[in-house]
Amino acid sequence: MTDYETLRRLADTVGLAAMAVIFVLLCAWPFLPGRRDTNRRMAQSIFEGEDDGE
Repeated sequence: MTDYETLRRLADTVGLAAMAVIFVLLCAWPFLPGRRDTNRRMAQSIFEGEDDGE
């Protein structure tokens, strides 16, 4: 194997692993305990009247 093929395979592997880690972190982020109040407020914001939301 040439140096180019080795580096390309390494970059593909590391890139795939990095994208997988980022995906898992972004999927888990809304479920963090500190986000509970923000999530509840955002979920209820669509039910607020025009005067209440501004």
